[in-house]
Amino acid sequence: QAMEKEVSAALGKGEPGEILSSAFKLKVTREDICTLQHLRWLNDEVINFYMNLLVERSKREGYPALHVFSTFFYPKLCSGGYKAVRRWTRGVDLFKQDLILVPIHLRVHWTLLVIDVRKKTIKYFDSLGQKGDDICTTLLQYLQEESKEKRKLELAASEWTLHSMSPWEIPQQTNGSDCGVFVCKYADSISRDKPITFTQEHMPYFRRKMVWEIIHQQLL
Repeated sequence: QAMEKEVSAALGKGEPGEILSSAFKLKVTREDICTLQHLRWLNDEVINFYMNLLVERSKREGYPALHVFSTFFYPKLCSGGYKAVRRWTRGVDLFKQDLILVPIHLRVHWTLLVIDVRKKTIKYFDSLGQKGDDICTTLLQYLQEESKEKRKLELAASEWTLHSMSPWEIPQQTNGSDCGVFVCKYADSISRDKPITFTQEHMPYFRRKMVWEIIHQQLL
């Protein structure tokens, strides 16, 4: 009851620019939080904040070592090549991580790319079932550059498996607005090495839960 009240208040009337949560050098305003209202598209702020909550949980609760790139990473890599993002991993050894998540915004659609360093796999998760083979290849090339630059080691592409998840392998959305929530919840399961079991029906509940989690900076 108390949680419902808090969620409703956050989604209710108020100053759009009011900051409802700040951490990880990120600020989430009421306007940002309101993208979690039913059938709205999630924005970068909400997705980046949620991904950072996953990283914090992994550190705290002994889940696989997790690195998450910001939603601004992939467009920067595409527009400027490796040079443009070389410094994004200052102080981070990507090859000591277990999992690396890359949320990707394709103009009007959110998807997720998952690099499993342990298994040497790069997988693409799309809740509309589209293929992302080119995106997987781009990220493998990025890892090769990163390995050369930071470790002076050649990364053998032949040892890596690239795969776009098929619509029957992962839950799919049945509307045009829940892709961002799907991306966050794929990431939630993957970051704990858990199977992805939710469906479209869970989306309204997940949206409200995410409002609470972002405001309290704590995953339920």
